[in-house]
Amino acid sequence: MAHRKFNHYILELVAAEINRFARHYKEVVQVEPLAHDTGALFKLIDNQNSLILDKSVLLNDESPNADSGRLVVLNGNLNYEVDIHHLLSDLKAKLSRSDRIVAIVFNPYFRWLYRLADMLGLRDAAQPVTFVTRAGLNNLARATGFDLVRIRNSAYIPFRMFGLGNLVNKVMPVIPILRWLAFSTVVVLRPIKVSKQLPSLSIVIPARNEAGNIENALKRLPAMPGVAVEVLFVEGNSTDNTWEEIQRVVALKKYSAFASKALQQLGKGKKDATMIGFDAAQMDLVTVLDADLTMPPEMIPRFYKAYCDGHADMINGNRLTYPMEDDAMRFLNCLGNIFFAKSLSHTLDLPIGDSLCGTKLFSRANHYRMLAWLKDFGEFDPFGDFQMLFPAAELCLGSVDIPIRYGARTYGSTNINRFRDGLKLLKMTFQGFIKIRVGATPK
Repeated sequence: MAHRKFNHYILELVAAEINRFARHYKEVVQVEPLAHDTGALFKLIDNQNSLILDKSVLLNDESPNADSGRLVVLNGNLNYEVDIHHLLSDLKAKLSRSDRIVAIVFNPYFRWLYRLADMLGLRDAAQPVTFVTRAGLNNLARATGFDLVRIRNSAYIPFRMFGLGNLVNKVMPVIPILRWLAFSTVVVLRPIKVSKQLPSLSIVIPARNEAGNIENALKRLPAMPGVAVEVLFVEGNSTDNTWEEIQRVVALKKYSAFASKALQQLGKGKKDATMIGFDAAQMDLVTVLDADLTMPPEMIPRFYKAYCDGHADMINGNRLTYPMEDDAMRFLNCLGNIFFAKSLSHTLDLPIGDSLCGTKLFSRANHYRMLAWLKDFGEFDPFGDFQMLFPAAELCLGSVDIPIRYGARTYGSTNINRFRDGLKLLKMTFQGFIKIRVGATPK
């Protein structure tokens, strides 16, 4: 009886980790459950569309804006498999770009514990035969065309004792070295899929007091042969003639290839303007271009190509790699950007070179999934950058940075207050650490 309670609590802890993102996928599919799998874990996963399938009936959808995708669960399969390479290669051919594999893997450093449990008759299941390290998982993923986008440990103390189990399972994932002493690991793999057709692109340009940059945004935007592109200017609360300039430029026939539109926001702030643009977007992919043009418009095709080549589903700009133009960023601002990039990398367990670059590119379908995730997490970001990175990390989209050379303004002045806004960013980082980095545990 005791070891069954032990096993059930482990399953609750593993399910709590998966449930961080499971409800935001179209369905959860478990393939080829092991003979001793009772289905208890599968029942704990929070998704209304859950089913068990043979992997042979999985079908993929290669459209660039495929909906929410599936989570394909492998509950312990990797530990009972002697040819993981073949298993993953076979699955990849049946997955769509928006699908993810969720594999529950036993800790390889506890191989001896499973053997001891078998010797003492404390396990109902057969002895696992394969134990894979993190390096091994990463190499297998790369060799079979996957990206290991997330690896989270769960189940440190598998029993309840005056609340001790829940407390330790929340704290241990953030303690270096000790964090790897979990009984099991939840691994998420993203299939690397090259776009078979060119997705269309919406470019949203929030603009406040940027009249001198409006036409240059279109003039400097490179042609993208074969790609349908629309540009949505979103003006709000300008004290110069930005709105009139947008209307003038949008009407010019020489820029008609970009299908430009002029929108105005009723609210305030860049995030509000960006969301208005995303909601009005009609294309497969969406991206943001700051109207100050410090992120060169000429770089947009690189973001687009990185997505089409399958490198990630969240393409993020990085202003901190190359030397910046003179006066492009103040010294304290640069230090702040480095600090928040490091802080968010730790909070989200995701390498982020620059968390505050305004340009990010992802699919419109993922935009709506990110909004659904934020409803559960809570609105917290008045700027919009964290509001994209947080759900992208938690939904396991996969992220890659595109280095850019950050330029100096040629018109107008910044709308950012480095001290006031820096405190807001610090608060958001702390909120993210508490809600995300501290491990989820069952109630």
